[in-house]
Amino acid sequence: QVQLVESGGDLVQPGGSLRLSCLASGFAFNTYAMYWYRQPPGKERLLIATITDHGRFTYYADSVKGRFTISRDDARNTVYLQMNSLQPEDTAVYYCNTLIDLTNYYGQGTQVTVSS
Repeated sequence: QVQLVESGGDLVQPGGSLRLSCLASGFAFNTYAMYWYRQPPGKERLLIATITDHGRFTYYADSVKGRFTISRDDARNTVYLQMNSLQPEDTAVYYCNTLIDLTNYYGQGTQVTVSS
């Protein structure tokens, strides 16, 4: 079955960096686009980054453009989110996602807290 397992969340000071990872299994990873979403406390879950199959194209929400980078390693079935210049408003649970046969799959999420 499809499984997505995120890791790498932590408490970090403003201006700091983190790299999130999402290990995928149960599907042909290299043929699917992958996504990162985040859900701040008390708010809705929003898409922040997309990488197409084989990593040919990437897209970002305006809120993270220029600070976050999505990448993938198809040999490791893993998608990454490098986050730089983190700010308190980046505090959220971060989820990776893929869409297979019209079904959305999410991992359990990883908490990122940006605070001094």
